[in-house]
Amino acid sequence: MKSVFCILAVLLLPLGTFAQSASAGDDGKNAVRASAMDASLFYQLLLGELNVQDGDPGAGYSLLLDAARKTNDPDLYQRAVTVAVQSRAGEAALQAVRAWMQAQPESREAKRTTLQLMLALNRLSDVGALLASELAATPLRDRAGIIAAIPRGFMRVTDKKMAARVVEQALADHLNRKETGAAAWVAIGRMRAMAGETAGALDAARKAVGIDAGDEDAALLALELMAPGQPLAEPLVRSVLEKNPTPEVRMAYARVLLDAQRPADALHQLELLTKERPAYAPAWLTLGLLQLQENRLEPAQMSLGRYLEVTPNPTSDAQQRAQTEAFLGLSQIAEKRKNFALAEKWLERIENPGDRIIITTRRAQLLARQGRMEQARELIQAWPAATPADERTRLMAEVQLLRENGKLVEAYELLGAAIQRKPEDHELLYDQALVAEKMGNFEAMERLLRALVAAKPDYHHAYNALGYSFADRNIRLAEARQLINKALEFAPDDPMIRDSLGWVEFRSGNTSEALKILQSAYKARPDPDIAAHLGEVLWVSGQREQALTVWKEGLREGSESETLTETLRRFQVNP
Repeated sequence: MKSVFCILAVLLLPLGTFAQSASAGDDGKNAVRASAMDASLFYQLLLGELNVQDGDPGAGYSLLLDAARKTNDPDLYQRAVTVAVQSRAGEAALQAVRAWMQAQPESREAKRTTLQLMLALNRLSDVGALLASELAATPLRDRAGIIAAIPRGFMRVTDKKMAARVVEQALADHLNRKETGAAAWVAIGRMRAMAGETAGALDAARKAVGIDAGDEDAALLALELMAPGQPLAEPLVRSVLEKNPTPEVRMAYARVLLDAQRPADALHQLELLTKERPAYAPAWLTLGLLQLQENRLEPAQMSLGRYLEVTPNPTSDAQQRAQTEAFLGLSQIAEKRKNFALAEKWLERIENPGDRIIITTRRAQLLARQGRMEQARELIQAWPAATPADERTRLMAEVQLLRENGKLVEAYELLGAAIQRKPEDHELLYDQALVAEKMGNFEAMERLLRALVAAKPDYHHAYNALGYSFADRNIRLAEARQLINKALEFAPDDPMIRDSLGWVEFRSGNTSEALKILQSAYKARPDPDIAAHLGEVLWVSGQREQALTVWKEGLREGSESETLTETLRRFQVNP
């Protein structure tokens, strides 16, 4: 009986709708709708919903669609469509929306539902006219907003090129109008970008800016297209910012510059933003963290402090996470200055319960920096672990603490004890092998990695780690290449494995091939370890200026990289 009561509750909404319609006016139409809900129709609707609930959606759909035709009620047409869609009966859903459109040809709700269904079913040939009709029925003041939302509706369409053409045709009448032109060209640009037509997308962004020189959506589109192959995208962004320096666009521009390994340019944009909009909190946070990364401690402290002033009482989860980042940054600044008491005070201000393990780990690091390793380990061990995932997090935090402070034997033993408890955890075996390598115990490392690939043959990290170790020690190079190529079979696009391959080629004397592989890997992922290898190959190839540039970029990404530090020491270089 419970399911019947639930169904009756569902039916109360249409009944309420009928009642409201009957009392809304006296034009006769509403009275017809209300009188249609007789006992027979009520039973038909109940039976239809029972069929749906009992696993026979086809029968339920038929009853619901028949009821919709009898009553001409849009809610029932919509329900019939929903039942068909949920049962993956695309043709039945189409039949329902066509019946709805035939019964109510002027209904915008019917048109919108039909449009959504056509998109879901990839029936693009029917979409253009519906989209144009929907836009024509939209008040002029609302059209730009509707147009801007169009690309989202096509994200799951498979034929993106045809979708781009359909949207372009549907927007033809809106391209040259002041009220809608910029939005229409941006929508076309996004459709072209989804279709892989980046040059056409950028051209559309330029046309949008031609209509509205300060259109921020056009600037955001151009930012998405910024790449070495699109040199005109960045000037377009700059031109919009000159006319309309919105914080969202400048902030997005700074992030794109950071992703492109241009920290100096990103800093400039963030500094401009903090001057233009001193109350815009995200700029202060990003600026402070970037300055900290550049080891500019004084300005970093000022920027992070300013962020906390601008956002004193965070309310959303995102603001609380950002505040945690600011406190952690300020704690790190104090730690770098060896003011451990102040570093601890900043940590004490973090209140988000979800950050407790981060706080505990940072406190443990502070204790270790002061030579209080036992207390540091006890602090982590005392962190309450409610789930197996928490226990693993706690374990890895302690292992990381030991590794970072040179306690490799203790880290190795800790991992070994954990493996005895959970021999099925392959990640622990891999981590123990890496610690063994750091200890210089290459025999143990090889034994552990070979045991790992025997237990899990598709664990490509193990093949790569062993092959790289051989290459780095300049031994068994043929076997190293074989192992690394095996890893690439599982992860052909992994930049770190490509780096290993480049390194073994360099060790084998194939300098030109190594350079090509390493340049590709570094472009895909500008990691400091890859920078170390690429810089060395460039250096020995006589391209010393390029090597210094790469090493300098690597230092910005990770000044604590052991590979990069050792490389610079060996070449006696301070880029």
